[in-house]
Amino acid sequence: MEYSPNKMKENLEKNNFKLKKKFGQNFIVDKNVIENIISKAKIDKKTLVIEIGPGAGSLTSELGKAAKNVLAYEIDETVKPILDQNIQSNTQVIYDDFLKRNIADDIKEYKYEKLYVVANLPYYITTPIIIKLIEDKINIDKIVVMVQKEVGNRFKAKPGTKDYNSLSIFLNYHYTVEKVLDISRNVFIPRPNVDSIVVSFTKKEKAPLKNEEKFFKLIKDSFKQKRKTLKNNLKEYNLVKIEEVLKKYGLDLSVRAENLPIEIFIAIANNL
Repeated sequence: MEYSPNKMKENLEKNNFKLKKKFGQNFIVDKNVIENIISKAKIDKKTLVIEIGPGAGSLTSELGKAAKNVLAYEIDETVKPILDQNIQSNTQVIYDDFLKRNIADDIKEYKYEKLYVVANLPYYITTPIIIKLIEDKINIDKIVVMVQKEVGNRFKAKPGTKDYNSLSIFLNYHYTVEKVLDISRNVFIPRPNVDSIVVSFTKKEKAPLKNEEKFFKLIKDSFKQKRKTLKNNLKEYNLVKIEEVLKKYGLDLSVRAENLPIEIFIAIANNL
C-alpha cells in the first residue's frame, strides 16, 4: 500500500468514498508512524491482533504482515472496497459495531499465543472501547492504541497531576500504562484539530483486592466532586475505618482523591 496524502485522496476518490465525521474517520498517511507503532508493539507470528476502526487499511495492511492473524472491526460498510484492496490474506474484517460484539465468541476460531489490540481509535468512543476490552475479560496481553493526546494523558496520569482521575486508577489497576509515541495531527487525512498520542497497556499482576466491585465504587465516589476532600466525597462511608488507613501513610481525611496512589485506595477498600 502506498502512503501519502495525495495517494490516500486518490484512493478514496477512485472508490467514491465519502469520509463520515460521525464515525471519527481520520486515516493515517505516514508509513513511518505505522511501522513505529508495530515495532513498539512487538507483534510477531504468534500474535492475534484485534484492530478497531481500520478505515482505509493503512495500519491493517502492515499489521497483517507482522502478525499471525488480524481481526478487524469496522462499523462503516462503505469502506469495504478500499479495505479489500489493502488487507492481507490473514486478516478478517467484521462489519459491525465493536461495542456490541461478543469478542470472546469472535476469537474462538483462532489459535494464538498472544492476544494484542493495536488500533487508531475513533476519538468519540475511545474510552468506551478501552473499558469494554477490560470488562469483557478476554485476557488481552497488550493494548497499543492511538488516541487523542488529552485522553491519552488521562490514561497514563500519575497522582497529583491535573489529568489523574478515577479512569486513570481503573486502567492502572489492570495494566501498566505508558506513552509510546507523540503523533502530529499532520499524519492524517483529514487533518484533525488535535494531536494524538500512542499509549500502551501491558497486563500486570494485580494487587490483592478483597472485592473489586467495592473498590471501583470507592474510586468513583472519591472523585465524585473534583477538588473536594475525601471527608466531603465519602460521607456515606465509614470514615473512621478510612482514616485508620490514611494515618498509616501520614494522611488524614482532608486529602483529595487526586493525590492518592492506587495502593492507598486498595488498602482503604480492603479495610471497609
